[in-house]
Amino acid sequence: MDNDTLKAVEFLQQGKIILYPTDTVWGIGCDATCDGAVRNIYSLKRRSDSKSMLVLVDSVEMLSRYVDELPEEVIELIEGASRPTTVILPGAKGLAPSLVASDGSVGFRVSRDEFSAGLCRELGAPVVSTSANISGEPSARNFKEISAEIKNSVDYVCATRRDDEGAGTPSRIVKLEPDKTITVIRN
Repeated sequence: MDNDTLKAVEFLQQGKIILYPTDTVWGIGCDATCDGAVRNIYSLKRRSDSKSMLVLVDSVEMLSRYVDELPEEVIELIEGASRPTTVILPGAKGLAPSLVASDGSVGFRVSRDEFSAGLCRELGAPVVSTSANISGEPSARNFKEISAEIKNSVDYVCATRRDDEGAGTPSRIVKLEPDKTITVIRN
């Protein structure tokens, strides 16, 4: 495991907030099981805690530990996705209470990016992933577009991929409905 991942995981284990590259855009993250750290992200972003944040996992196996039920249709959707896809699932468990929406759901994404998946794997838990911006401001598409306020407000800024100038794209978002149908929220 590279030094940047190990250092970031040290901060995550201490309930701290990191700024890191994901499979989509740069994100602000913390251990998704640490409620204090999750609340600190809401505060940093000046975001209402009624607006959910998603979590990254490194595998379907990890995801299955944090929901009551993981239907085969959802597994097939995740494994067959040609681009990063966030799936909002009911019956979230084992996560920070402030991450869970009033209906008991949480958005999960299985990261195929080696760095962000590696964070989850080394931490042994999901990692919060929310865009690296103050709520209501435009999302940063790469590291250079992240405001100094955000960079200075986190506990650790990952060194990995800071020089990438490509524009990251937010994930597709789908929701598993109570009747087991899938609704596209953002394509």
